[in-house]
This record gives sequence, structure tokens and C-alpha cells, in this order.
Amino acid sequence: MFDLLSGGLLGSIFGGLFRLAPEVLKLLDKKNERAHELAMFTLQTDLEKLRGTFKMEEKYVDYSVQQLDTIKSAFEEQSQTAQSAGWFVAGISALVRPGITWAIFAMYATVKAATLVLAFQSNAPWHEVIVKCWDEDDFGLFMMCISFYFVGRPIEKYQKS
Repeated sequence: MFDLLSGGLLGSIFGGLFRLAPEVLKLLDKKNERAHELAMFTLQTDLEKLRGTFKMEEKYVDYSVQQLDTIKSAFEEQSQTAQSAGWFVAGISALVRPGITWAIFAMYATVKAATLVLAFQSNAPWHEVIVKCWDEDDFGLFMMCISFYFVGRPIEKYQKS
């Protein structure tokens, strides 16, 4: 009886298992394939995000170049207009920016001087007045002016030559 059962029953069980094994392997393979497709989709999405960021930066650079070209053409036009108007108008035009700079500097110096005078009139100790009157903002403004006139302009002149 064992021979009868073992021959037919075991053959059927093993036959069924061997027939089922490729289907199980296909199922596992599909699971790995889906995970791979998801990973590839994620990478493609990240790549498209980077491409979009790059295109935005590219457009920003193009826009900045167009702005600079517009400013350059405006300065050239202003220069041609001032030259065609004569030496007096050209001189006035050349003094506008330095004049505004000196006017703002004069206002700043006047405000600082008035602050010092009022502080000394209130009988405050001079060392405290000086320390409180010169703060980080004043130092930043001073360094900006120094770097513009003594660093930026010589570099520009060196690059032109």
C-alpha cells in the first residue's frame, strides 16, 4: 500500500510543486521588476527636476544679461547725448553721481555730528559717546565705501588695460 501511495501521491505532490515553482519565481521576479521600475521612475523624476532647475537658472542668466545689455545701451546713449550737447553739459552729467554721493555723505556726517553734539551736551562721558555712536552699521558702511573706491575701481581699471 505504501508503494501505491508513494508512487502516485508523491509524484503528484512533487509534480505540482515543480509546476508551481516557476509561477512563484515569476511572482518574485515581477516584484523585483516593479521595485526596479519604481527606482528608475524616481531617478527620472529627480533628473527632470534638475533639468527644470537648470532651465530656470539659464533663463535667469539670460534675463540678467539682457538687463546688463539694456543698462549698457542706456549709458552709451546718455554718453552720446552728453557729448553732442557740449562740454558743459557733459561735465554736469559727469558730476551727477559724485555729487549725489557727496550730498549723501554730507547728510550722514551731519547726522553723526549732531548726534555727537547732543550726546556731549547731555554730559555723557566722551568714551561712551564715541563707542555708542560708531556701531556695526557704521563700520559696514565704511568698509563698503573703502572696498568700492580702493578695491573695486582699481580692479576695473586693471581689467580694462
